[in-house]
Amino acid sequence: MRITSHTFPRASVRRCIGAGAAFATAGALLFVPQAALAADGDTDLNAIVASTTDIQIVGINDFHGRIEADAYGGLPGASGLVGAVRALEAENPNTLFVSSGDNIGASTFTSFIQQDTPTMESLGLGGLDVSVVGNHEFDQGFADLTDRVQPFYQQFGGDNAEYGADLTLGANVYKKGTTEPALKEYAIREVDGIKIGFIGTITADTQTLVSPAGIADIEFGDQLEAVNRVAAEIDDQVDVTILLTHSGAEVSGSDDTTCTDIENEDTDFGALVRGASPAVDAILSGHTHQNYPCTIEGRPVLQTGSYGANLSKLDIQVSTDNAGVTSLVSIDSSLLPLTDEEGNPAYAPAEDVQAVVDDAVAYAEIQGNEPVGTISADILRGGEVPGDDRGVESTMGNLVADMYLWATTDYAKYGGEAADIAFMNPGGLRDDLIFASSNVGEGDGVVTYAEAAAVQPFANTLTTSELTGADIKEILEEQWQPGNDRPKLHLGVSDGFSYEYIEDAAAGEHVVSMTLDGAEIDPAATYTVTTNSFIAAGGDGFTSFSNAPYRDTGLIDLEASVDYLSEHDVVDPAPLGRAVEYVEEEPTPEPTVEPTAEPTAEPTVEPTAEPTAEPTAEPTAEPTAEPTTEPTTEPTAEPTATAEPTATAEPTPSETPGNELSPTGGEMSWGLGLGAAFMIAAGLVIATRMRRKA
Repeated sequence: MRITSHTFPRASVRRCIGAGAAFATAGALLFVPQAALAADGDTDLNAIVASTTDIQIVGINDFHGRIEADAYGGLPGASGLVGAVRALEAENPNTLFVSSGDNIGASTFTSFIQQDTPTMESLGLGGLDVSVVGNHEFDQGFADLTDRVQPFYQQFGGDNAEYGADLTLGANVYKKGTTEPALKEYAIREVDGIKIGFIGTITADTQTLVSPAGIADIEFGDQLEAVNRVAAEIDDQVDVTILLTHSGAEVSGSDDTTCTDIENEDTDFGALVRGASPAVDAILSGHTHQNYPCTIEGRPVLQTGSYGANLSKLDIQVSTDNAGVTSLVSIDSSLLPLTDEEGNPAYAPAEDVQAVVDDAVAYAEIQGNEPVGTISADILRGGEVPGDDRGVESTMGNLVADMYLWATTDYAKYGGEAADIAFMNPGGLRDDLIFASSNVGEGDGVVTYAEAAAVQPFANTLTTSELTGADIKEILEEQWQPGNDRPKLHLGVSDGFSYEYIEDAAAGEHVVSMTLDGAEIDPAATYTVTTNSFIAAGGDGFTSFSNAPYRDTGLIDLEASVDYLSEHDVVDPAPLGRAVEYVEEEPTPEPTVEPTAEPTAEPTVEPTAEPTAEPTAEPTAEPTAEPTTEPTTEPTAEPTATAEPTATAEPTPSETPGNELSPTGGEMSWGLGLGAAFMIAAGLVIATRMRRKA
C-alpha cells in the first residue's frame, strides 16, 4: 500500500496493488523456517525487504530577473539562489531544482536592459531542471518564447534535446481554436531509479495579462481539466507526480486558518487545489507572490513568495521491493529562507553565476546610471509593503497616469489630439522610486534611467482612444474581478479626473459618480483617453478599452516617463483621493440631529415634573375623605366585612391618583362575591350530609 505522512492511499490502484502484494509476499516469507532459508545459499532475507530512496525537490516562483543580491529586500540574488541549491544537492545528490514560472519579465534594470539573458544564463548554469511557463514569459509574445527564450535555455541542456521546452511547460496552452498543445505538457526526471513526473499549467487569466497581439495564435484553457488529463496519461510512467502551476492563492501564512481559506477560496486556484487528481502528490504554485507552506487534503500546497527569497522544499521517500514495485512512503514540505537575519545570502554564492551577474551589472551601470530627474519624496505602489496590493490607490499609479496625460497633451514629441484622461494599470508598475540614494551614489532624490526603467519594464507604447462616459464607467467597473487570483486591480487615474465608488456592490454598480475638472462626466459625451498598449488591447481584463479603436502614438512609455522627469524640476508624489469611497451615511446627519434634540428634551422635562407634583399633593387629600365615608356606610350590613376593607382602603388612594379608586372597589366586590359563593357551597355540603344522616 502507498501511504504518505499526510494521508492514506492517494496513489493509483496499480501502485497500491503492487505494493500490497510485495508486503504480503515479504510477510509470508517471514514464516518460512530459517533452516529452509539457510539451506538455500542464494536466498537473502534482506533482499525481499523494500529499500527506500530519499529525493529532494527544491523550487522557486516569480524570480522576475532579481539577479542582484539585495540585503534590504532580503533577496539572495541569482548567485545566492544557485549557491543554496548546490549546497542542498551536496547534502542529498537526489535533488531536483524546479520553478513555477515568471523566471523572466518584470525584471530589474540589470536584467531587463539585456532582455533577461543574464537571468536565463544564471538559471541554466544553476541547473534548473524543470519549469512551467509564467504569464511574463509571454511579455514579448509567443514567438519570442519559442524562437528566442527556448533556444537560449537549450544551450545548457546537454544531451537533453528538449531542455528548452522542459523549462516552458504549459499543459493548458493550446493552439488557437483547437485542443492541440502549443507547449510541452509535462517532463519526467529519473532520480536514482525513481521517476518523477512534472505537469505544468498556467492561470487562464494569462489571456488578459499579456498583450493580445502577442498571443493571437494561442489560448489558455482550464487548468483542472489539463492537470487531470495529463496525470492520467502519465500515471503508469512515473512513481511520483508534482504539479507546477503558475497560479496561486491571494493570502500568505502558515497557520491552519490561512490554509483553510486557501482550500475554500472561490477561485480557479481553489478549484484546482480541491479537484486535482489523487495521482498528483504535491502542488508547487506561483503568480500571486505569497508565502504558504500548507497541507490541504493530505497534499502539500506551497508558494515561496517571490524573487528567490525562499525555496519550497519537498522531502520525498519512495520504497522499492525486489520485484521493482515502488510506493510513496512519505512526502514532507517546508519553506527554506535563503537569507539570514541581516538579509545576506544564507549560503555561499555560486562563483560562476556571480560572474554573470557582475558582467550584467557593469553593462547596466553604463546604460542606466545617467540621472534623468529629481523627486521630492518616495513614490510608491500600493500595499503596506509597496507592490503587495494592486487593489488600492497608489501615488505611483496616479503619477504614471499623470505622465501619460502629459505625454499626450504637452509633450513636444506628440502630434495627436490632446487627451482628457489617462489610466495606468497596477500590474504594469514593477518598482518604486525611492528618495534615498541607491548604492551607485547618484544622490538623494535623483532618479536614474535604470530606476525609471524598473518602474515600467515592459516597453509598451502609449495609445489614445475616443471613449464615451459610459465606456469609462465600464472600464472603472472592470477593476473589480471577483474569482480571479487578484479580485481587484485599482487603476491609476490622471489629475483632474475623480470618481466615487462603493467597494462591496453588485457587478456593474460600484461606480457612483465621475467628474472631470469638477464637472460631471456625461455618459453620452466622448472623451480622449490615454493608456498603454497593453490594456488598450484589453489586457488585465480591461476589455472595455476595446469599445473603440485605439491609435498607437508611437511613444514608448519609458521614454515618455524619462522625458517627463527631465522636463520637471522636481516631481512630487501624485496625491491620493482621486478615487473616493462613497459613504451612504453622509446624507443622513440632518435627520439624525433634529429628532434626537426635540423629542428627548420635552418628554424628559415636562412629564417628570408634573406627574410627580400633582399626585403627591392632591390625591392624598381628596381620596382619603371619600373612600372613608362611602365604603364604610354601604358594607355595614355585612358583619365584620367593613372593618378590614375600611382599613385597607385608605392607603390605596395615596398610591394612585384620582380614578384609580374604581379598580380597587371592583376588586373588593369581586372578593365579597367569591366569599358568598364559598358560603353557599359550604351550606349545600352541610345540607347534603344532614339528608344522608336522616
